[in-house]
Amino acid sequence: MKIAVSACLLGHNCKYSGGNNRSQKVLDYIEGHEVVPVCPEVTGGLPTPRVPVELKDGKAINRDGEDVTEYFCRGVELTMKKVQEEGVSLAILQPRSPSCGSKQIYDGTFAKTLIDGKGMFAQALVEAGIPILDGDDIPEI
Repeated sequence: MKIAVSACLLGHNCKYSGGNNRSQKVLDYIEGHEVVPVCPEVTGGLPTPRVPVELKDGKAINRDGEDVTEYFCRGVELTMKKVQEEGVSLAILQPRSPSCGSKQIYDGTFAKTLIDGKGMFAQALVEAGIPILDGDDIPEI
C-alpha cells in the first residue's frame, strides 16, 4: 500500500518552528509500506521556520496578520497532484495543523483554542476520497 505521511511525522524538519513531530508509532505502523512524504506548506513555498498560521474564515492567516492563503492553496494543489500521481490509498496526517489537521484545527485566534474541523490539505484528501488517519490515532504496534 502507498501511504502519504506528513513529513514532520517522519522526522523531517519542516514544522513551522523548524523542527519536526517524529512519531515512532507512525514509523512502526508504515513499516513495509511505500511512503510518500508530504508537507503542503513547504511545497506551497513557505519557508522553514515560518510564522505560525491558523485558519480563519476560510483563509490562512499567520500570527503577524499576513494572509498566506495563496501559499496554502498552491501547496494543496501540488501535493494533491503528487498524491494522485503516486496512487496513494491512505494518508497519515499531523494533528491540528492548518494543512493536515484531520479532526481539529486551531480557531484562528492564536489562543491555542481547538475547534472541530480539517486543515486545507486534509479537506482536499477527503473530497478526493482518500482516507485519512490522524497521527495521534495510530495504534501502538
